[in-house]
This record gives sequence, structure tokens and C-alpha cells, in this order.
Amino acid sequence: MTATSAFFERLTVAGQDPRFSNVCGSVRFDIRDGDRLEQWLLNIDHGRMRVTRSAGPAETVIRVSAEVAEAMARGEVNGLAAITRGEILVDGDLAMALRIGRLFPRASEQADSDGRK
Repeated sequence: MTATSAFFERLTVAGQDPRFSNVCGSVRFDIRDGDRLEQWLLNIDHGRMRVTRSAGPAETVIRVSAEVAEAMARGEVNGLAAITRGEILVDGDLAMALRIGRLFPRASEQADSDGRK
């Protein structure tokens, strides 16, 4: 399992995130790995998270390479910095894309969960 798949699996299992209790919307992640396109659709309804592998429509679409997506899922890359560098392209609601960044681990959180300091 890739770090990206594990990230989306964690969202599915958690099902709810109180930080998003006032948020409703949809975000699709288009993750490109060479000729392969992996798509994940995240629907948020007042903090309730539902993730599916879908090319369905979304209010916000985040386009990213598999390499950058993996690094974000491991807490090695900051989403805002990646947007600024042009490594992530956002179509739709930029504010929603920036909020979604809170779902990704930070390097310090990842190190703590791995038992490292």
C-alpha cells in the first residue's frame, strides 16, 4: 500500500473530523504517475468524510504528481508550499484546497507516530 492510499484509507476509517464541522464540499484528487491517473473523491458534509475512488465531479480539483502526493502523505511536503512552487494545481475553491491541507500529516506528527523524535 502506498502512503497516499494509506492516507485516504485513514480518512475513510476516521469518518469524522471535528475541524471540518462547518465545512461542506467536495474535492477530487487527480494523481498522475506517468500515463496512469489515480482519482480520489472526498466529500465533506459538516465534518463527515466520505472517500471514494471516483472521477466524479467536484467543486475543487487538486492535480498533483504521484511523487508529490506520496511526500505529502508522509508529511514531507507542505501543500501550500507545493502550490506556490507549481507542484500542485488547484481548479475551483482555493480556500477549500488549503483547508484540506490540514488533513495531511506534518513531518513532526509523522515522526511521532513512527516512534521517532
